[in-house]
Amino acid sequence: MQHVSVLVGGETGYGVNDAGVMICRLFCRLGYRIYMYNDYPSSVRGGHQFVIVRASTEKVAGHSDQVDVVLAFNQDTLDVHKIRFHNHTVIIYDSEKVRIDGISQPSYGLPLGKILEEEGGKTVLGISCMMGGLCKALNIDWNIFEAMMQKHQTETVEKSLKIAHKGFEMAQIVDSLEVIQQPLLPVISGNQAITLGLLKAGLQAYVAYPMTPTSPIAELLASLEPDIGIHVVLPESEIAVMMMALGYSYMGVKSAIGTSGGGFSLMVEGLSLAGQAELPVVVVLGQRAGPATGMPTYTA
Repeated sequence: MQHVSVLVGGETGYGVNDAGVMICRLFCRLGYRIYMYNDYPSSVRGGHQFVIVRASTEKVAGHSDQVDVVLAFNQDTLDVHKIRFHNHTVIIYDSEKVRIDGISQPSYGLPLGKILEEEGGKTVLGISCMMGGLCKALNIDWNIFEAMMQKHQTETVEKSLKIAHKGFEMAQIVDSLEVIQQPLLPVISGNQAITLGLLKAGLQAYVAYPMTPTSPIAELLASLEPDIGIHVVLPESEIAVMMMALGYSYMGVKSAIGTSGGGFSLMVEGLSLAGQAELPVVVVLGQRAGPATGMPTYTA
């Protein structure tokens, strides 16, 4: 197999995004180029969340609508995404929560609740069990998975590996994801890449009002503030964000701001002032998936 797309679905707040990042790191260790798409509702807990990880021997810049492997933590994952399945899609699911009535594709049920109870693991460690099943299904060397876990999950790694091995033992080999001999690349998000670009360009001050999807830039820069001496400020409004950035610029300080559609709408007068006063400012404008100021509306 030279390419693969994996869909992970479950309830918001139970580590679906973490599972996607874990899969990205695993595939990168095999030499693949990866892309991850993350979809989530506008709620902290509850509602359906899913990620699609696409891996290929060549550079990829988007996800695939058709998926080869599904990790289903809840029933919605099968009901909502069955349109993405093909005849040979492999489904690994929580057998205590998911029914596979009418599913003809190869499928393997893992009793996550029972396994976690036996091993004394928290609910979020169900991810590890699913990852073990994924490794077995794609015939990925256990040692590669273990090395990835040892590097990125230090606190509960021994318990996670034990739970993952349960999933590894219960699944079956369906295909083989080969190791690719090409330089390994780091796994970073789009926001992390933008942050690195800002710092490389000599950023000295970053001003933002918390707004999805650019908030992680401010969070990352704030965590680096003590080490690199950059100013990170979160003022009271989007208007204040733009005006404060222009103040920095007037003083000769390289500044940037981060926002999205609704916040940027409140900044346009300040942007006009920047043009009239010839004050340079960089705007990171993160695109949202839906119209107006919110996430897209989900309908029945």
